[in-house]
Amino acid sequence: MSAGSVSHRIGMAVDLGASGGRLLAGPLDAERFSLEELHRFPNGGIAVGRHLHWDVLRLWSEIKEGLAEGGRRFGSALASVGVDTWGVDFGLLDESGELLGNPHHYRDSQNLGMLEAAFDQVPRDDIFAATGLQFMEFNSLYQLLAMRQRRAGALDAATSLLMMPDLFHYFLTGIRSNEATNASTSQCFDPTRGDWARPLLERFGLPTEIFGPLSLPGTRLGPVTDEVRRETGLGAIDVVLPGTHDTASAVMAVPAESRPGEMPDWCYISSGTWSLMGVELPRPMVTADVFAENFTNEGGVGGTTRLLKNIAGLWLVQECRRIWQRSGHEFGWSDLVARAEKSPPLGSFIFPDHADFLAPADMPTAIRDYCQATGQTVPDSEGAVIRCALESLALRYREVLETLERFVGRRIERIHIVGGGTQNRLLNQMAADACRREVIAGPVEATAIGNLAMQSIALGSCDSIAEARRRVRSSFEMQVVEPRNSAAWDDAYGRFLKLPR
Repeated sequence: MSAGSVSHRIGMAVDLGASGGRLLAGPLDAERFSLEELHRFPNGGIAVGRHLHWDVLRLWSEIKEGLAEGGRRFGSALASVGVDTWGVDFGLLDESGELLGNPHHYRDSQNLGMLEAAFDQVPRDDIFAATGLQFMEFNSLYQLLAMRQRRAGALDAATSLLMMPDLFHYFLTGIRSNEATNASTSQCFDPTRGDWARPLLERFGLPTEIFGPLSLPGTRLGPVTDEVRRETGLGAIDVVLPGTHDTASAVMAVPAESRPGEMPDWCYISSGTWSLMGVELPRPMVTADVFAENFTNEGGVGGTTRLLKNIAGLWLVQECRRIWQRSGHEFGWSDLVARAEKSPPLGSFIFPDHADFLAPADMPTAIRDYCQATGQTVPDSEGAVIRCALESLALRYREVLETLERFVGRRIERIHIVGGGTQNRLLNQMAADACRREVIAGPVEATAIGNLAMQSIALGSCDSIAEARRRVRSSFEMQVVEPRNSAAWDDAYGRFLKLPR
């Protein structure tokens, strides 16, 4: 696409992940979705003293650079922009609208021990009944409790809490808004009522006035500010709220056919740093069984609920690669997969969601130590370590799949894997083999596609989520993976289930 050849309105998706961000553009009116990259940049935590933060001002500078590039390429054809990010993290604003410090990273050590501290104040089952969310110590609720415990001045001065995408939408428009899908990751949100869980927040003594009115995906928030227009060269384009939690946007782009109101016969894995595995339901499932299995109810597009489980994901591989790079071994992603393919299969496993793998100083050592402590063969090469991690993820997928089937009361026939992790064809095959299900992998850029699809619906260019998914199916090539060698994986699964959690 170029400015001279554009015949459709163009939207821009700002897609921020924990390890990188990018801006992509695509037509909103076309029969098929397509993407053009405008700008890409790294992301990650910045250690300052004892804390880990997001460099939010650098991220904002990168976003503006991408917006300016969009203006140069497409000019007056640009119609809208929307931001999606990871969940749980937030910024605080004071009464005058100033940002009160850099937001904390969800892996900040301030959160350690906060689950137990919370349960001492409010019983665990009461928290789940009010929020329907799985318990992870980095959820926004426990970050806020950590701030209160250390008497952080920012919390006392705050008049608004904005989740990360809300913060960037505020920078774009000057409007304070809380979008529901990202709010639903906070454990401060009641999915049954569709509002903040204010009675629970009051029990914790947290300031409920900082939680503002909620908006749904597809809301046209307003135009970009005059300042943004001057800095980027943009026109008065609309800021449209996508499913601002990146998984909500990714699931929006799952190329599945659904029947409204019915329990699905498919599940999804949004595969990246995390593997988010779940089903799309018409309403929350806040039950004793869901509580016992520590699954989560998060908001989806179109009023749906994403009943899912957070799984460690390709974080395991990313951290191994980082450690090896630090010692001078520059392994590319394809090289690591090739080494894993050559390693003996189904030798040893880890439980990916064990606390040992949340933020270890040295991931390869953590994996080897776990295998040794559990009496398994210790992976003796880089390829063996990666194979152990990938096979363990696939077996964890099977465990989560079986639980999802119990929840929905029917067999799940296929698994849709979307996101950057779909490029790992070895993991796609392992998932099919371990789960004994057909896997449909793609699209890779599901989050950005889902973001743009919601902009298309908001601007009247696409009439429904079902139509958007039909366009996804016709726009992108998918990899269909059939299961094989299931007997060996059945034996491996029995061993996997015995591992310490």
